Amino acid sequence: MENLLPELRLADEQDVSRAFDNDHPLWLEIGFGGGEHLAVQAKQNPDVTIIGVDPFVNGVASLLKQLAANGARNVRIHQADVRPFLPVIPDGAFARIFVLFPDPWHKSRHNKRRLLQGETLNHFARLLKPGGQLRLATDDAGYLRWILERMMSHPAFDWQADGPAHWRQRPADWPPTRYEQKGRENGRVPAYLQFLRRTSPVGRE
Repeated sequence: MENLLPELRLADEQDVSRAFDNDHPLWLEIGFGGGEHLAVQAKQNPDVTIIGVDPFVNGVASLLKQLAANGARNVRIHQADVRPFLPVIPDGAFARIFVLFPDPWHKSRHNKRRLLQGETLNHFARLLKPGGQLRLATDDAGYLRWILERMMSHPAFDWQADGPAHWRQRPADWPPTRYEQKGRENGRVPAYLQFLRRTSPVGRE
């Protein structure tokens, strides 16, 4: 936290501007949890810059520990809620966005707190390059239905699935997380969803 975070942190608007002013492909992971997925992706894709956004200090510390161990430095960390961050990002900034196992907010009165709302998907549509990929995962059946209802009706995305194996089996280039493994041990079944950003104009819900 003292030595590595200052090197990787997006601390102000100037840092954010510099992060998007480079020739590397940019990926975004929202809510990286313990950082397992992000750290492995960074190590395996050294030509990509990955921006990780998460407000929780324990997750940031865990990610930094893994980056210190594997040597990857192609990561930038924004330690905050992602919602105020999305509107200031340039159009078409990302080739890939990850939202893996977000909080399902089970109670109906809390559903409005779910990250994957129509407004957020509109932001994702704007931020992804045409042909870019949105990867989503959940092990909550109610949230899975919520996600599919909104994604399937959104004009900017195509679901890349032609059978159950495409959402039941984690792709080889999709590293597992501790949360996912713990969920499996407790009997929860993950769904892995991949959507491509269409090249046609984006509508609004």
